[in-house]
Amino acid sequence: MTIKLYQFAISPYCEKVRWALDYKGLHAEIQSLLPGQHLNTVRKLTRADSSVPVLDHDGHIVQGSAQILDYLDDTFPDKPLTPTDATEKAAALAWEQRLDSEAGPAVRCYAYHHFLQRPKVMVPMLAAQTPFYNRIVLKLAFSRVDEIMRKWMKINEKTAETSRQTMEALLTELADVYQTRPFLVGDGFSRADLTAASLFAPMFQPAQYPVPWPKPGRIPKEIQHWLAQWQPQLQTLEKVYQANR
Repeated sequence: MTIKLYQFAISPYCEKVRWALDYKGLHAEIQSLLPGQHLNTVRKLTRADSSVPVLDHDGHIVQGSAQILDYLDDTFPDKPLTPTDATEKAAALAWEQRLDSEAGPAVRCYAYHHFLQRPKVMVPMLAAQTPFYNRIVLKLAFSRVDEIMRKWMKINEKTAETSRQTMEALLTELADVYQTRPFLVGDGFSRADLTAASLFAPMFQPAQYPVPWPKPGRIPKEIQHWLAQWQPQLQTLEKVYQANR
């Protein structure tokens, strides 16, 4: 049995899958790709969309973090991430879908808007786990990379502000839920908790995440202030992460 994961090391959606694989005790060959250069590799695998993560299990291709979690639970049912109770399953999937569509894009937009203004900090994170020369390539072409990423993800001052508000609303709601119970759904850890903690992980920078996080002084000032303000809510998710990662 061979499992390969095609990913960006920096992507929180890829962290969802890395965590799910580790949680189930499954070994995967990690193929880290450089954003932009990944297009041909992923399209050859999927014959369609170029997004990551992509899982290759003995030639069976699954794309997208939610779809991969479905596949892993169906194929490797030990330590399930999807509740068996129908009501709890629906609730877990609803949380995951909402967080995937709201939290992930908001964290990405807000963080990239500020970090793209610091190429020396951004380049090592984008090129993490890829050959060393990719740092040189990114550094030389960074102005173009910045332009493409902002256009592709619709990143600008206005969308970054909207993303900040989205993050704050979700963090408030998640913290309120975790104050009343240890898990978002039912009595056990599920894909809902995994998704919440994964997608916000770049904001609390866990050591298990395979990118070279910047030292505090190199984090953009606005993000530093925001992190200080929202530390209690982020710590709630960090505890979920550390307890189950």
